[in-house]
Amino acid sequence: MSPLTREEGRPVASPSGAVDAHVHLWDLERMHLSWFRQGLGLPSVVAPGQLEAAATHAETPVGSVRSAIAVQAGDTAGELAWLTALRHPLLAGVVRQYDPAEASSPADARLASRASGLLRGARVAVPSRRADLTDVPGLDELSERSAAEGDVVEFLVRPEQLPAVAALAARHPGTSYVVCHLGLGAADPDAAWAESLRLVAARSNVHGKVSGLVVRPTGRTGDDGPDAAHARLRHCLAVAVDAFGGHRLLFGSDWPMSARVAPYDRIVDRLARALPALDDVDTAALWGGTARELYRL
Repeated sequence: MSPLTREEGRPVASPSGAVDAHVHLWDLERMHLSWFRQGLGLPSVVAPGQLEAAATHAETPVGSVRSAIAVQAGDTAGELAWLTALRHPLLAGVVRQYDPAEASSPADARLASRASGLLRGARVAVPSRRADLTDVPGLDELSERSAAEGDVVEFLVRPEQLPAVAALAARHPGTSYVVCHLGLGAADPDAAWAESLRLVAARSNVHGKVSGLVVRPTGRTGDDGPDAAHARLRHCLAVAVDAFGGHRLLFGSDWPMSARVAPYDRIVDRLARALPALDDVDTAALWGGTARELYRL
């Protein structure tokens, strides 16, 4: 039986618990991560068993976390081979890192990882590139190939790049896109970001991950009382729900990056408390149903 039914065009999860659509796994004894530095407060090994232990006490509005999507933390073929060879009941899929060099070598060895059965899509992590993304080759080809294979194309971008993602989605309406961290992350959620998020959300084939948004409490309170970090999170989620609707948003913990801010269960709790009121259908979709559909779980 399919884990999804449809109601008014929205995915509805069966009672199967939550899906964490954004975690990272690595082992620095087996791979190199170019961005990793001592002093970041991150462990050198992050395995599925550690994720299971971290998530075990977390309770989302739809129950415990039953599945997770691992997003490749680096960009090497060896790392991807290791990641797609992992086997754990919690690990339901892998999103690889897109290498723009693939535009000139589409038969890159990293594509062999599809044979593992875990590959679900590719992430284009290009926040340092031009705002219009014209310096990122192969995006149209990646979109076409992903649509044909049923894969998702994810984007890690800065706010001013969101219109370029919207334009790509308009050219490829049959491709499913996901904007990681709502195209914001830890940046300031200003009016320009909100406008760009609404622009990209106007494309019905684009989804947003409510991940990487929980920041450290500041100790300051706003005019209405809550801590400034909670008020920021609440504002981000209100803009996202208004733009996408709850049914085109996905929960992501961004673990273990988020563990530098708070334990896994506290990240879940802070997200749940900051979300606007959602009906049962949208709640089920955000916390698991939409991820099950997009990643073919």
